[in-house]
Amino acid sequence: MTPSPVPQAATPAAPRTAVGARDAARQGVLSSVRPDPQPGDGRAPVAWLHIVAPPSWTVTPSGRSWCRCGWDRTAMGRAAVQQLIEQHGQHRATCPLLHSQEGSKAA
Repeated sequence: MTPSPVPQAATPAAPRTAVGARDAARQGVLSSVRPDPQPGDGRAPVAWLHIVAPPSWTVTPSGRSWCRCGWDRTAMGRAAVQQLIEQHGQHRATCPLLHSQEGSKAA
């Protein structure tokens, strides 16, 4: 086949339709994200405590305690993680975000 000396415009191909596309649209296929069927009760997490304690005694445990109010502490080692757990409990007893929610629920 020899090339043509005069360039020619390409002709567009005919659009293809997917088989069954019209039927799927007509049947109302659910393709959007549906809202969560479980209504919330107004509670939201405020303070978290995450401890990593592997089953092997040769691995050092670690932990992190953080809260929406800005409290953020980490610990490495058994004694430090145990102390972090106690500090987390003390923080939950004094955190202004937790006490404001508990007070509004009790009223």
